Amino acid sequence: MANTQAIKRRIRSVKSTKQITKAMELVAASKMRRAQESTLRSRIYRNSADEILTRIAEMIDVSTHPLFAARTLKNKLVIVISSDRGLAGAYNSNIMKQFVGSTKADVAAGVGVEVIAIGRQIARFVSKLEGVNVVGAYENFTERPTANDLQPILKVVFDRFQSGEVDLVEVVYTDFVSSITQEAKTEPLLPAVLVSTKDRHDLEESVFEPSPQAVLENLTPKLVEVKLYQALLESFASEHSMRMLAMKSASDNAGDIIDDLTLEFNSARQAAITQELAEITGGAEAIA
Repeated sequence: MANTQAIKRRIRSVKSTKQITKAMELVAASKMRRAQESTLRSRIYRNSADEILTRIAEMIDVSTHPLFAARTLKNKLVIVISSDRGLAGAYNSNIMKQFVGSTKADVAAGVGVEVIAIGRQIARFVSKLEGVNVVGAYENFTERPTANDLQPILKVVFDRFQSGEVDLVEVVYTDFVSSITQEAKTEPLLPAVLVSTKDRHDLEESVFEPSPQAVLENLTPKLVEVKLYQALLESFASEHSMRMLAMKSASDNAGDIIDDLTLEFNSARQAAITQELAEITGGAEAIA
């Protein structure tokens, strides 16, 4: 009976864990749907900004703009986006691997690497790396960022690039492909790059007021801002998707363990009953 009692305690413990993981799965699924909607909506804005900037580049020379200045790489600034909490599958480890993979060769070549860490997990990770200088760390970053939320980060980015302190700015984030597929990737922010979009709208007859140059001056910083904003939204959607899948897997595994323990419990109870019957029978025969 002692064995069956231990199994019953294990079953209750696993059931309690399953309730927690199931609740976390439902919460992550709800957050994932909202984050996914925000991500898909903002992609249209980012693509439109790329199209307009590409069209302006066809009209005027953008190489003279300070945010397009390409320089020999001596120092670079990397914005890395992770989560504050764990229990999200391989979400954070994928980001860490992507960051190390994209900067390892630069560090070996003597390129200075500065980091702005968004998320507690990556902040702790990069603080332990040699050859990496953390210039900013943001924890509990809002999942619905506004322009004001991004301004402290963007100010550091623009100031350090335009002053020549860094020659390249990159963002490492997780691209939301679908609810079951997410991809860690590195994307350049500065110098600004022109992206060739497949589904360009017809901008051949567009008129830019007051002038293409003036539009370029105002649009380029906004393009950098919207790319960082989009990277954050993609990361949040990916985080909740991977957490939902991780908690679903944990709930399914807990169910399998409960089934196995229930079978073990029934077998142990049957064995105990058989033993008791054998003892009773043996005792009756001894008396007779």
